Amino acid sequence: MKSIYKKIIYILILLTLSIISIQIGVKDFSIIGALSSNESDVFLITISRLPRLLAIIITGASLSICGLLMQTITNNKFVSPSTVGTMEWCKLGILVSILFFGGEHKLIKILVAFIIALIGNFLFMSILKTIKFKNSLVVPLIGIMLGSVVSSITSFVAYKYELIQNISSWLQGNFSTVIKGNYEILYIGIPMLAFTYIFANKFTIASMGEDFAINLGVNYQKIVTIGLVIISFVSSLVVVTIGSISFVGLVIPNIVSMTKGDSIKNTIFDIAILGAIFVLLCDILGRVIIYPYEINVSTIISVVGSIIFLFILFKKQK
Repeated sequence: MKSIYKKIIYILILLTLSIISIQIGVKDFSIIGALSSNESDVFLITISRLPRLLAIIITGASLSICGLLMQTITNNKFVSPSTVGTMEWCKLGILVSILFFGGEHKLIKILVAFIIALIGNFLFMSILKTIKFKNSLVVPLIGIMLGSVVSSITSFVAYKYELIQNISSWLQGNFSTVIKGNYEILYIGIPMLAFTYIFANKFTIASMGEDFAINLGVNYQKIVTIGLVIISFVSSLVVVTIGSISFVGLVIPNIVSMTKGDSIKNTIFDIAILGAIFVLLCDILGRVIIYPYEINVSTIISVVGSIIFLFILFKKQK
């Protein structure tokens, strides 16, 4: 019963922040005007304000669930797509798609980024298998180092072909450019996230180790592959559409696991809605701090997320 009340509170918070987000902007806007079919208000909410809100909610939920999935697969609370190099592999994929398929549709960029990100995730998992001493902090450090190497290669190639500015625009997550017609591709990730719930129990079993999973009749390699495919595809969607956003997949699953444990099926709703609330709150802060100008949401999330992560780290050490 307490869990139901908590979910209702989360939904009310999300609705409240959504109403605040829709009303923030340089151009005057009235929800009452939109509800009463005022032409300018209806146009603004359908073209800009509502698409931005939906993009924020989908992005926050997607990155949070990807972080949960990555932490479950690796059985490590300090990993996420941003700390194992997935985002950097996506950026390399975007560079490759610009070089060879520059004028093609955004789906081509997503496909190339997905393939390269998937290869990168498999490489990380293979490196992880060879490590005998899997300290909880060593694993993300390996991912960060691997991501730094990939990022350096991406920057070098981009500089050589005079694409450094083009690639830099993908580094900062930003919702200011989201309008009707250029964000809907994010919806493709929703069915992928549904697979996370379908295979939730098997992912949880896989987190206990290969031998344990096999003894329970779970195909460990197959489940890990499904998880990596989901993480790579959703991360590619977000990076290509919105940009690179860190810390969401790292801090949100940790916050929820402190009170609800590590079962994916029991925590997935809380993690998804808290991720959406977190990104939405940071986006609102970025829009009001130096109003009418805007700070990139990735900058706000990096500052707030790092503070939350340090708090989680010290609390776990105690």
